[in-house]
Amino acid sequence: MTDTNQQQPKSVIQLEHERAGINTDIGMIVPESLQQKAAGVSSEKDEEQDALRESVIQPRTLEEPVSTSPDDLFNDLIRIFRRYRPNDDITRIRMAYDVAREQHKDQKRKSGEPYIIHPLNVAIILAEMEMDPETLIAALLHDVVEDTDMTLDQVEELFGEDVAVMVNGVTKLTQINYNADKIEVQAENLRKMFVAMAKDIRVVIIKLADRLHNLRTLQYQSKAKQEEKARETLDIYSPLAERLGISKMKIELDDISLKYLKPDVYRDLVDKIALKKEEREQIIADIVNEVSEHLQKADINAVMMGRVKHFFSIYKKMVKQDKTVDQIYDLFAVRILVESVKDCYAALGVIHELYKPIPGRFKDYIAMPKPNMYQSLHTTLIGKDGTPFEIQIRTFEMHRVAEFGIAAHWKYKESGGSTQKADSVDDEKMAWLRQVLEWQKDTEDGKEFLNLVKSDFDLFNENVYCFTPTGDVKSLPMGSTPIDFAYSIHSAVGNKMVGARVNGRLVPIDYKLENGDQIEIITSQNSKGPSRDWLGMVKSTQARSKINAWFKTENKDENIARGKEAIERYCRQKGYILSDLMKPECVDAVLQRYALKDWTAVQASVGHGGLKESQIVGKLHETLVKMEKRNQTDEDILKAHGDGEIGDISNPTVKKSLRGGIVVRGIDDLSARCAHCCNPVPGDEIVGFVTRGRGITVHRTDCINMINLPPDDRNRLIEAEWDTSNEESNDTYSAEIRIYCNNRIGLLVDISRVFTEAGIDITSINLKNAKKGTATLTLTFDIHGKDELAHVLEKLRSIKDVLDVTRTTG
Repeated sequence: MTDTNQQQPKSVIQLEHERAGINTDIGMIVPESLQQKAAGVSSEKDEEQDALRESVIQPRTLEEPVSTSPDDLFNDLIRIFRRYRPNDDITRIRMAYDVAREQHKDQKRKSGEPYIIHPLNVAIILAEMEMDPETLIAALLHDVVEDTDMTLDQVEELFGEDVAVMVNGVTKLTQINYNADKIEVQAENLRKMFVAMAKDIRVVIIKLADRLHNLRTLQYQSKAKQEEKARETLDIYSPLAERLGISKMKIELDDISLKYLKPDVYRDLVDKIALKKEEREQIIADIVNEVSEHLQKADINAVMMGRVKHFFSIYKKMVKQDKTVDQIYDLFAVRILVESVKDCYAALGVIHELYKPIPGRFKDYIAMPKPNMYQSLHTTLIGKDGTPFEIQIRTFEMHRVAEFGIAAHWKYKESGGSTQKADSVDDEKMAWLRQVLEWQKDTEDGKEFLNLVKSDFDLFNENVYCFTPTGDVKSLPMGSTPIDFAYSIHSAVGNKMVGARVNGRLVPIDYKLENGDQIEIITSQNSKGPSRDWLGMVKSTQARSKINAWFKTENKDENIARGKEAIERYCRQKGYILSDLMKPECVDAVLQRYALKDWTAVQASVGHGGLKESQIVGKLHETLVKMEKRNQTDEDILKAHGDGEIGDISNPTVKKSLRGGIVVRGIDDLSARCAHCCNPVPGDEIVGFVTRGRGITVHRTDCINMINLPPDDRNRLIEAEWDTSNEESNDTYSAEIRIYCNNRIGLLVDISRVFTEAGIDITSINLKNAKKGTATLTLTFDIHGKDELAHVLEKLRSIKDVLDVTRTTG
């Protein structure tokens, strides 16, 4: 068998981490007793605990093999697999490799390498995480259904149902395209992703490995594609890895994304951290030696190592707290690994005797784990030379979970001995996924579902930990209220809530929860349910989803009636006959487009404002037109283009061009103006609103005033679009944006420079300072269209200390 200690080649990111001293085991100290246990001398501990120790003493990494021949890579895969499955038969894995290589034989990657290199590298990443044989087989085959002639039925026939389910799940995931102009498609594909995860969590682990290898080879893509994939990774895949607790993947996904999105920032960080590598290693070595001596005196067996925060984590903290690298307290840390939870707290006592802790910098994630089940004790201390540093204390098993998350437990699910334990941990990790699937059921509108998930994926989210009256811990987003707490217990508790006590005293329902608060929710059976005002108070995605679901369900009959009336009224206004539009194919197109189960659900969605009647009727009409064109005969075409004697058709929806480059249907001799609340510009999706005595006001369809329009006023909406007949027009339109940023000297100059270089005139600017050094700038300026606006927004987002840029929506 190949030597398991053979040195693996390293990726570019790993070499840069090593150069900067990041995530390396600096000054590792292993007591002699632990060395003997890891070597198998001790028989007092079971094999599982020995394996946990060995994985720390000889840590596994997600390494990128040198791009060699496919056969060499396959041998690497088998060598790694043998390391944790020495007695397993590899026949099926070899068969999967042979099938994948044959199917991809005529395909090349952008780098010019054989395509089979990619699935092999994905499988190797998963083998480093000690995944089961079926996962490795699915990884080798993950692209055959999408990119070759092989069918899913053939995969199932050769390798079984489990492998086919995973291949099918990953095939669907690879179709996700997060393009801002196709937001509904994004949302529906995101729904598919979570459904695939619910069937088999290994699907998303394969997808994360697939994304990781694609990022490692991103240098072969265009700059635009590099930035697109990097941003998509930070928006979706990296937070997903964090949710599942797979920090090994998350770290590399983050750092590679930062490298392509902010190359100058990334290179500057690497250089600055590398400059102090030797000094830092000496400080850590001194701390390790001193702490180790005292731990041994206290009869605590421990493994100690040094580590530095990874680049993206440092960058995020610098941006959020407006600090330099030198001001980050926990830039480097000492990690202590012990055998039991009891030893964790004993080690903490020893350390606090040695060094002075910084007040407010202690976090107990063992008693109160993070949502992804991360557990550890964190304490920040002042060293003998005045240098602040962090110490993390955890057990061997906690360390394994922190590194590989849900994947760390997968092999126990097969072994039998620890199945119950693994299942309980997996259940806790999957609680979030079950919550997302509940949102999916409660949320008919794809855009709303996408916003729910992305807000829950907020990379800068911090949590507050509160207690129920019985002592259970609830983790909620910072800024949450008692309403959030009530819905975290159960939707019925939230719906019947009438008040709350915090630490024994009554508080307003918009009270901001703080760490350690004990909350008692007061309910009443006479409660009429949540108020719409609550939507503006809650912070958690779960609470917002449940409140919206209540309104949709509680007023369902009323919503259906209101929606039916709105659709019929809109058809009359447009000159359509609803019965003509309600052909089965047209209705099916609407149901599929908006992920609704039947026509009643469509009417209810329009009734409660989730969808606009113009969207529904527009989709019906669009599908009908396509059907008619598909069924059109040559005679029909000749008649339509004849001399008018045959086939003259009066069109009740003739377009009329109004002032301002806007076209509406069926209206003439009225003036049109752009609404000041949302400032639409050419390229935006728009709708007209007939005002009393002032003609037509044109709004963006995502304008808050249009979304919340009272039902009685919806009959005054009229279809509108931009006039594209005069594309050379030099007309300008007013646009308004909000810039959320960390306030600093010179920021306004940097922002103004973007507009000066683009030749754009700023007509107004308003600055509002907020807490913790943040600020909101509201700018109004003249623009020619959406493309020019998108270019400006992209430039603004690249400015240092700019956190986000959005358009105002009313």
